Amino acid sequence: MSAPLLSSKKCAACQQWSVWQQNPDDRCEHCGELLDPQAAQNAWQREEVENQPAAPGLQLIEIHPDDGAFTRFIKRMIRGGQLAFAAILAFIVWFVTLAAG
Repeated sequence: MSAPLLSSKKCAACQQWSVWQQNPDDRCEHCGELLDPQAAQNAWQREEVENQPAAPGLQLIEIHPDDGAFTRFIKRMIRGGQLAFAAILAFIVWFVTLAAG
């Protein structure tokens, strides 16, 4: 059984070599500073982007169970219009794509 390969990285703050496992949060053994602050910043930005809500798709009006009968009827009519509009747009995009070859 062979030993795992070890890497080392020179700390930008104290100029000492430390064991580096190539994680963005690896710290210097001597001064405690991050060994790769740019990777830590990139990881933080990537996490921020992942935690943002996705781009909204088709936003349908919500029909709540506690809405009155007339309100539910009106909301269903609006939702039907939203779905019809989306279907027409999808058809137009399909037709233009087909015509473009």
